[in-house]
Amino acid sequence: MPTTPSVLVAGGAGYIGSHTAKFLRNAGYTPVVLDNLCTGNRFALRYGPFHEGNISDAALVRRIVDQHQPVGAILFAGHIDVGESARAPRKYFHNNVGEAVAFLDALLDSGVNRVVFSSSCAVYGIQTVMPLNEDASKDPVSTYAETKLFLEKVLRAYDSAYGLKYAALRYFNASGADHDGEVGENHTPESHLIPLAIYAAMGGSPLKIFGDDYPTPDGTAVRDYIHVNDLADGHLRALRHLIDGGPSVALNLGTGSGYSVHQVIEAVERISGKKVPGHMGPRREGDAPELVCDPRRVRETLGWVPQHSSLEEIVTTAWRWHSEFQKVAAGK
Repeated sequence: MPTTPSVLVAGGAGYIGSHTAKFLRNAGYTPVVLDNLCTGNRFALRYGPFHEGNISDAALVRRIVDQHQPVGAILFAGHIDVGESARAPRKYFHNNVGEAVAFLDALLDSGVNRVVFSSSCAVYGIQTVMPLNEDASKDPVSTYAETKLFLEKVLRAYDSAYGLKYAALRYFNASGADHDGEVGENHTPESHLIPLAIYAAMGGSPLKIFGDDYPTPDGTAVRDYIHVNDLADGHLRALRHLIDGGPSVALNLGTGSGYSVHQVIEAVERISGKKVPGHMGPRREGDAPELVCDPRRVRETLGWVPQHSSLEEIVTTAWRWHSEFQKVAAGK
């Protein structure tokens, strides 16, 4: 057995995965990353052993488990572009469902029976009652969201049939960056509001705002932004919950507070000292006016309370990453 407990982090070279790997290391665990680097970042592989390959490679998963004896696994690996999922559903069902199920099978066959799964608040679809709790109806409006909900159903079935204990964490809007500037958001192409606003302020493409006629205080869509380090803490707490014998759970991860697109733009302008050029466009199909989390259940279950998710801290860390650290980290 290793001197410190190991955790298998599938997709640990990605945005949330790499922050979680660092968080695990700092908490006394050895993060063992499995990633095929199709969208992950090689510069983020600095916190523990790395194995390059696909999560569906059963022989590779068995070798990793035999070598490192992980106490559990965290499944981040998956495609995340909502628009692309509509254009290429085969890609999303193959990767986010087919390969993920193969990964779960390999874990079970290797004796690993604890999994924390990266799910999404997108499983709820468009809702009218806010904030959203875990009992809200599930009505996905994208292929991406369908894949997340389907894998949650797989996990429930595997728990019932095989004793695989899981925590499905339904994120709201992951945002921000590592305070030390070692890792951050580095998607290609980028589709998230905060980095797109920052790129516009830095002289990139003007920001396109999708709709200003929502029934919200300023007409733009409202979202619940959660700092990526708080997400990492949630994953560690969920894993410890399972290690301590806790039951399988599905939990929201969010702050309970929402900010509009205009509020985010104002924060980027205030913190950067630069104007965010942009233009207004029509609403996107399937976009809800407001998505805000009810965090009471995760607080009661895991004792999890966000520490870094003020809009000020989120935008400050994101601005520092994109303006000072990103190119250096990527070797550009």
